[in-house]
Amino acid sequence: MEARHGRGDEWRTPETRELVETLLTLRTPEELEAFLRDLCTRSELEALAHRWHVARLLDEGLSYLEVARQAHASTTTVTRVAQWLKHGEGGYRLALERRAGAATG
Repeated sequence: MEARHGRGDEWRTPETRELVETLLTLRTPEELEAFLRDLCTRSELEALAHRWHVARLLDEGLSYLEVARQAHASTTTVTRVAQWLKHGEGGYRLALERRAGAATG
């Protein structure tokens, strides 16, 4: 994918590619949970879940202040997630669409 808004692909390393490929081998939510728990600290997992919660609330069309209130997040965090949601690699958008499709299908 092409980098957007001046961001490079420095994060794309052989190690990140290997991690992505490893994640794709996991077959069930339980397998992924076990792997993530072994890979991440509790704080890291909570931070990931928190950002995902913020992204979902933003996708519902809530204001930044309302998202911050509901998610117990700083407006800085909400703004950062919103920027990635709008101008990132498209990962948030794809995940949101897939989750919406899974909920209705």
